[in-house]
Amino acid sequence: MPPPIKFCRNGIAMTIPTHKSVQCISPAGLHKMAYQEWGDPHNPNVLLCLHGVTRVSDDFDQLARTVCDTYRVVCPDVVGRGRSDWLRDPQYYVLPQYLNDVVTLLARLNAETVDLVGTSMGGLIGIGLASLPENPIRKLVLNDIGPSLNAEAMGRIGEYIGADMRFATFDEAAAYVRAISASFGPHTDAEWHKLASDVLRQNADGQWIRHYDLKLAQPFISTSAEVFKLSEQLLWKAYQAITCPTLLVRGAASDLLSVETARLMTESGPKAKLVELAGVGHAPTFLHIDQIKVVTDFLIG
Repeated sequence: MPPPIKFCRNGIAMTIPTHKSVQCISPAGLHKMAYQEWGDPHNPNVLLCLHGVTRVSDDFDQLARTVCDTYRVVCPDVVGRGRSDWLRDPQYYVLPQYLNDVVTLLARLNAETVDLVGTSMGGLIGIGLASLPENPIRKLVLNDIGPSLNAEAMGRIGEYIGADMRFATFDEAAAYVRAISASFGPHTDAEWHKLASDVLRQNADGQWIRHYDLKLAQPFISTSAEVFKLSEQLLWKAYQAITCPTLLVRGAASDLLSVETARLMTESGPKAKLVELAGVGHAPTFLHIDQIKVVTDFLIG
């Protein structure tokens, strides 16, 4: 059943977002980052939603519908995914480039302050942004992510990111997405259909493939243990520099964000408020009312 129509403060039904794009730059040249916008485009209260490594902006549809009467909700497809361009040089599929693109988007939005919800990779972008002096982040929600990441879980994710999977039918492709996304927790068949359709497309041969650049995997493959450790140290330094109110949502069965890392995040830096969701691993999808309420209670009260 589709969600009920919500009316935003401009009086217009906003169950369908506006699709826009902004031009960004990498050392390899220009690229377009697509984004969806919900609610009143003149609303000064902006909520920026950033998705996980192989996901897309559509992941936040239900959250956006719920809060579009309070926020101007902006959900980009991080470069290399969804409706956005692919980078000419895949070595730049890394956090500094993503952060640069988000800063470009924020300049387009012309918002003085922004609340940010980041799932997995999106949360790492949020940590980077919120750690900078004079940043615009008012409140930060980190969805099952932190400065220390389980190496085995990262390896598991890295293995399927670059796999060139092609399927003759949508149902076969959707079954694959459901299998590799089992850690999202229980969902209805309709919800699994949405989670799959958001990240699948047909190629020129009519085969169903995942809607991102498979070269996203290259930075995962080329990262040495030493670089991984250095990245972790830099992320902790960034996290400890955050001063805005922060909510940490953890799937209780997560294999990426450990119990110990989550505990340390409540004791250092912004001393995040921790909420754990039973029966969910990496990562909560924010498709369900109870999960959305965790976020809205923190952001709106």
